[in-house]
Amino acid sequence: MRVSRRFYLLVSISFSLVAAVGFSAPAADADPNPPVRITIEAGELEGIVEQAGEVHAFKGIPYAAPPVGPLRWKPPLPPAPWAGVRLAHDFPPQAMQVPVWGDLGRLDSGPSEDCLYLNVWRPTNGAAEEKLPVMFWIHGGGFVAGATSEPRQNGAIMAKQGVVVVSLTYRLGIFGFFAHPELSKESRPRASGNYGLMDMVAALEWVRDNIGEFGGNPDNVTIFGQSAGSFAVSMLMASPMTDGLFHKAIGQSGAALGSGRVTRKDVEKIGLLFARDVLGTESLEVLRNMPGDQLLQLAGKKRFLPSIDGRFLDNDVVETYEKGQQKLIPLLAGWTLDESEEGALFGRDEPTMMNFRMQAYERFGDNAKGFLSAYRATNDEEAERAARDFEGDLFIAHGAWNWLELHQRTSGRPVFRYRFEQARPLPANTAQNRVSRVSHSSDIAYVFGTIDSLNLPWRDEDYAVSQMMMDYWVNFAKNGDPNGPGLTDWPAYSPQYLYPVMHLRANPRVTLDDYRDRYEFLAGFLKTL
Repeated sequence: MRVSRRFYLLVSISFSLVAAVGFSAPAADADPNPPVRITIEAGELEGIVEQAGEVHAFKGIPYAAPPVGPLRWKPPLPPAPWAGVRLAHDFPPQAMQVPVWGDLGRLDSGPSEDCLYLNVWRPTNGAAEEKLPVMFWIHGGGFVAGATSEPRQNGAIMAKQGVVVVSLTYRLGIFGFFAHPELSKESRPRASGNYGLMDMVAALEWVRDNIGEFGGNPDNVTIFGQSAGSFAVSMLMASPMTDGLFHKAIGQSGAALGSGRVTRKDVEKIGLLFARDVLGTESLEVLRNMPGDQLLQLAGKKRFLPSIDGRFLDNDVVETYEKGQQKLIPLLAGWTLDESEEGALFGRDEPTMMNFRMQAYERFGDNAKGFLSAYRATNDEEAERAARDFEGDLFIAHGAWNWLELHQRTSGRPVFRYRFEQARPLPANTAQNRVSRVSHSSDIAYVFGTIDSLNLPWRDEDYAVSQMMMDYWVNFAKNGDPNGPGLTDWPAYSPQYLYPVMHLRANPRVTLDDYRDRYEFLAGFLKTL
């Protein structure tokens, strides 16, 4: 297949050169940003030029067949080839979802069950060189929301740094993670659920087979994601389905190595009860023929989550890492300073030192002294901060810390840890007493260089932090090491150097793992539950 495609390209180039010599238009009439065409396995694509001519963008490329009708709740199948030129100018539809979080921004490209598409950005000055590193982005949204059209996640600016950027849409919610005993019966091996994760595998297989035509190197692929996307990265590393598909990983705020263990039987039971009690049927034929909008409305905001299904995951993720059976690749991971902004530990009580101690004893009982030692506070302000830290650790940090710890211990590959601490500027009309938190997902725009997509009074330091993070991320994708000229040295995370942490902010600095006692307390406490 590859030989015939190259032959086709050579013939196409020859005819193009002849046409250019014999029929060239006057220079004044030339389009300064002509569309760009490329041929992949399924057919010919036409992309567009962005970033003042510095980037080629190909959007809405099918990487799998539409998962509709009889293909609903089935592993993804290859896309059908097309005749002629397929326009790849616009973002694809978003996956089926209900509005959940307002910060997901522009989600005007759908929704639709026909959602298995990806986007590719490549630098124009590297398009002819080939072998550029590939950065494969997985959006967040709790496996129930999100879209590649969201402006913070546009890959064009990152591509200008000398990489090929890919982002994908994958099935969400009931469409991506519904499990049922009858679905398991019809599959080989016997499994159901995790369709959204298998979509990611199909997209990575597409990258392996096609990214070379975009100038990307299929032997140098870095997967990276935020929140649910980061959870997915940790699971892709543990899956037996992903051998050879990627070579480095970056996780931003999330990992599937917390306290939860969800089996296929667990999700089958949930799916069976939901189908019977809410959808009113146990027939797969009826369920697959139900209109997508109706199914989405009935599912509402109910969570359908990844599981140990026996196909995508054949073992508990934590056990896989403990045994060193995950993908043995370099890893860079971390989280934000304020993964939780609320400090829900207080409930309806005032955030005072006294209430903090009372809640500690109510919640932890005999373990309260250990909690108060790990989450130290001597006044009301420190108590409020400690409560936010605890909620953020439960939500994100503990699982991500466990990911880093286990991978560092069993992989034999470099590991790098960070904490993002750059608080965004508040809108100009914000009340003076409001404090800007470094919240969950606030790092996305900095990583992609897209802070201008948010209407805030950005400072020079914000642009500098954004460029610094892009440099670290791209260096890691290129070499498995974030360090490079002009950047603060970022040592690897290891006991030899007392577990250093890079604090990403206007004045970046490296410290030892100051909060190790918090994560060790949670690790011990969660085992008792």
